[in-house]
Parts: sequence; structure tokens; C-alpha cells
Amino acid sequence: MIFCGKFGDTGERQMKKPNINKSVKLDMQRRIAILVTMDILCILCAFFLGLWLRFDFRFGAIPHEYLSAYFPFTCVWCAVSVAVYAVCRLYHSMWRFASVDELLHIIGAYVVLAAVGGVYLLVTRNRYMPYSFYVLGFAFSFIAVVCVRFSYRLMRGLKTQLNHMVRKGDVKNIMIIGAGEAGRILVNEFENNKFASSRVVCVIDDNPMKKNKRLCGVPIVGNRYDIHDAVVKYGVNSIVFAIPASKASDKKAILDICATTGCEVQVLPSIYQIANGEVSVSKLRDVDVQDLLGREPIKVNLDEIMEYISGKVVMVTGGGGSIGSELCRQIARANPKQLIIFDIYENNAYDIQMELKRTCPELNLEVLIGSVRNTARLDYVLGHYRPELVFHAAAHKHVPLMEDSPNEAIKNNVFGTYKLAQAAAKYGVKRFVLISTDKAVNPTNIMGASKRLCEMVVQMMDRKSPETEFVAVRFGNVLGSNGSVIPLFKKQIAEGGPVTVTHPDIIRYFMTIPEAVSLVLQAGYYAKGGEIFVLDMGDPVKIDDMARNLIRFSGFEPDVDIEIVYTGLRPGEKLFEELLMDEEGLRETSNKLIHVGRPIEMDDELFLKQLDRLDAAYRVEDPNMKQLVAEIVPTYKPDTNL
Repeated sequence: MIFCGKFGDTGERQMKKPNINKSVKLDMQRRIAILVTMDILCILCAFFLGLWLRFDFRFGAIPHEYLSAYFPFTCVWCAVSVAVYAVCRLYHSMWRFASVDELLHIIGAYVVLAAVGGVYLLVTRNRYMPYSFYVLGFAFSFIAVVCVRFSYRLMRGLKTQLNHMVRKGDVKNIMIIGAGEAGRILVNEFENNKFASSRVVCVIDDNPMKKNKRLCGVPIVGNRYDIHDAVVKYGVNSIVFAIPASKASDKKAILDICATTGCEVQVLPSIYQIANGEVSVSKLRDVDVQDLLGREPIKVNLDEIMEYISGKVVMVTGGGGSIGSELCRQIARANPKQLIIFDIYENNAYDIQMELKRTCPELNLEVLIGSVRNTARLDYVLGHYRPELVFHAAAHKHVPLMEDSPNEAIKNNVFGTYKLAQAAAKYGVKRFVLISTDKAVNPTNIMGASKRLCEMVVQMMDRKSPETEFVAVRFGNVLGSNGSVIPLFKKQIAEGGPVTVTHPDIIRYFMTIPEAVSLVLQAGYYAKGGEIFVLDMGDPVKIDDMARNLIRFSGFEPDVDIEIVYTGLRPGEKLFEELLMDEEGLRETSNKLIHVGRPIEMDDELFLKQLDRLDAAYRVEDPNMKQLVAEIVPTYKPDTNL
């Protein structure tokens, strides 16, 4: 009954649905018919004008035999011309976007017509009309055909200018940075009547050869150092960065200048959009902090990653999280034999499951719910599925929350890692990759100390289980991850402020989620056992500067339109993060941005006893957990007053 009802309902909707394709086809046929009619009228008028001009605009002076020959010739010429126009695709262009390409098509058509006309004159030996009639008629018809095709765009432009004049106070003046192909496309699209409330008033480009020239009629007024003067001179409200192929350092430098103008700033995201023909106003996005990192994206060797993942059974713990889900996406593209997503949060796991089923329908995917703290569950999963690669991303990561619940940090992070590592060794996992953090270096919070303990667990397990290669990957803050500062700032700006910064001098290293995951996968390839891989993340970013730039790029002035409030360092938070402990040393890999820290020597037997103490302590909610951890991690300096 239900099936039939749905089927009948669907059929009814299909019957009511209009035949859109038929409507579009009729509209196109109507447009072509109008254009053909206009072309015929242009040709008739052009050749008559040529004949009339030949006799000094005196109709009575035109010989009768010329008038008699005019109509047969022009009728045949109209038919030939329309056929050539069709072959040269003059009836397949959009009038409102008529440009150089359209003009080239018209020139090509008239080269063909010139050849046809030449053959006609040779064959007939011009027994019917004067030569000037053909030359003038040919020239006038060319001009007329060009005018017909550009007139629609001209009228739209005049209408847009009229709208600008009528709504002068409401029009947004736009500056485009970049006088290249992307800039040209955007200027043309802004001219479209759909964007009558916006107009491009000037263009900026660093190429000195372009200064004082025009891009589609818009003046190119100077380079990046002229941005401020141009904003004032042209009353610019909004700036569009349209150089998708620019170097990261140049992009950052130009955007830093834009941030001080008080204008709203948007960017065109990717150079690939030009190749794909996707450059448009709708593709513009707000400036992101990623644009301000000032370094090129991390590059990894995809062949190496494919080589060691392809055909393998791969398991990702915490696979529904921000890092874990991106790991799953990239692993899925590397053609694994099977991907196992293991997560305790069913909502997150469900989301990535649905996404991968949609984007990678051929993927052999298993999504399992469970905790890395549950030994029995781990034994079943690893014993049943026998993964060859394990990426361990499951962890508690929020610093202030863990400061209030230190026993949970140890229970989940340290013993979850330890139990998973033991299961990996027990069931023959080839490589085990731990996701670590820069907060593990000289930690001032229990979350960072717990991750340092995880690294120690991994290094110990590598020595105890030579059949499995255990490694850790350490990186800084990830842009856009769950709970990160950037989404918080954007939400606060959208709400009108205030924007909260913990300290005016606090700095952090940043990377994107895809970069972090690429590093993790690359580290898995480099793994020999016991290493801690570290990314060269470039220069650190001052959080206060980041907040102020985000406010400016939104078209507001910090501390004027939107207030910045300093709330003080949170429990366990420090002003700067370090990526490598001094005693670890550092050596390069073949990827110059990925380094390897030398394992620190440690007493494994003593460490096992210390783990036993921590295990007993968290089970009884020991209030001295931080002090116990500090005895094991000498670089951890907890604030015992918290």
C-alpha cells in the first residue's frame, strides 16, 4: 500500500511537472529566428546603402538595371550569409556576454564570405553591379552584424549605469585586485544588471605595464601600495582579491594592506576555478585565516601515500571528529581494501558514513561504535577485522575542560592509547600512528601532559613490539576543527561582538585540516618505528592580530564597531606553543617540511610501574592526578592552585 501510494504520487508529480527542456528549446528557436531576421535586414540595408552611396545618395541617379539586379543578388547573398553565420556559430552566443570571442567569430565568418564573394566575382566577371557596391555593402553589413550583437550588451550597460545614477547612494563601489583573466571575468559579471547595486570602480595590479590602462573599461590605477589612495579617491566599499595563482606570501601582504582600509574584503578561492570556467561573483568568499598564514600549502607525495594504503585494511579511531573524518576522506581516495571507522559518538560516525557512501560508493566501509577504553571491544574489532594500519585520532582535546577533569584526560587519552596499542601489537597491526599535539611539549596543562604520556606509550610499545611500527605525529592548531578559535571569532563578529581574546600577546601555529591529515598519512609512510614527526608550520600567528583582521575583513573597525575583550589565559593555557623538546633533536625527511624528533631514552620497566599507579589513581578519582603525572613527565608544570 505504501509503495503504491508513493509510486502513484511520484507519477502524479511527474505529470504536473512542466516540460522545461521543451520550453528552453522553443525560447532558443525564437531567439535564433529573431537574430536571423535582424541579420537579413542588416544585409539588405547595408548593400542598399552601398548602392545609394555609390551614386552620391541620389536615388534617381541609380540606373534601372542596377536596381533590377540588386534584389536577386541580395536575396541569394542573405541565404549564403546566414548559412555561413550558422557554421561559424554566430547564433550560439549569449548577447549579454558578447566580447572579443564573439568578434573573432564574426571576423571568421566574413573571411569565409569574402572568399565566397571573390569566387562569385570571378565566375560572373561582375556583369551586373559596380565593384564599389560589393565593397561598401560588405563593409556596412559587417558593421551592422557587429552592432546587432553588441547592442544588447550596450543597452544592458546603459541600463546598469542609469540604475547606478538613480541609486547612487545605495551602490557599492568595488575595487578588484588583479587585472588578469579572473579579474576580467569578474568585471564583466559585475556589469550584469543582476548586480546593479554594485559596480567596479577601479582595478589594482602590481604589473607596472598595466598601470593607467583599462580592464573592460575600468581603470587600472596602480599597485598594492596605491590601495589606500584608491579606496579614498573612488569611494571603495568592498575589495575583491582576484589573483588565485598568487604566492601565499604575496597574498598575505596584500590582504594585510586591505585589512587596514576599513573595506569589506572577499577572495576568489582557487586557480582551478579558472581552468574549470567557474570564476563568478557567486564563488567569492570571505577572507579566511588560511589566507593570512603567509606560507604555501603543505605538499606531500601522493604516490607514496597511495602505495602503502592501497589494498590495506585501515582503521581510524575517532573517525567522526574533525581530524578523523578528514583522515577517512583521504584514505578512502587511496583505494584501501577496507576502511574501518571506530568512534564512540554515533552522530559523528553516522555523518561521515553517509558522506563516504555518497562520495565513494565503491568503498568497502565498516562503521563501528565503541570506546578505545574498552579492552573487550578492541579485542573483538582488531581480532575480527585484522587492520594492517591504525590511525589513532580518538582523544579528549579541550584544554580548559580537561583541567577540570584530569582523571578523564588520563583515562581516555593515555589508557585509551595504551589499550589500543596493546591490541594493535596483539593482532599484528603493521603500523600504528598516534595523532599528537604541540601542547605535549613542555606542557602546562593536563591535556598536553596526557598527550606526552601517549607519545611515551607509543615509543615504549615500539621497543616492546618489533612487529608493529609505532609512531606519533605532532602538529599545532588546526583551522576550522571542532572547538577551534576561528569559528568562535566568526560567530562573535556575526553577533556584533564582543570578540574575546585570552591575552594580547598569545601566539599559535596554525595549519589546515587537510594539511594536518596529509602530514599524518605521509608520516605513516616514513615510519620506521618510535619516531615523533613534526611539521615545519612557518611563522606563528598572533591571535590578537588574527581577531582584528577578521573584524576588518568583515567591514568593521576593531574597538570601534566591534569591541575586543581580553579575558585572561584559561586554566592550563600558555602564551606560546612549542613543537619540539630541546632534548629530542631534529632531522629532516625527504619532505623538507616534515621533521623527525629523536626518541628520548626512558626506562620502560619504570614507566610501566608508573602507568599502573596512574591506572589505580584514575579509577578512584585521585585528586592528586596532576602531581602524579608531573612525576612521570618532568617538563609538565601544573598549576596546583587550579
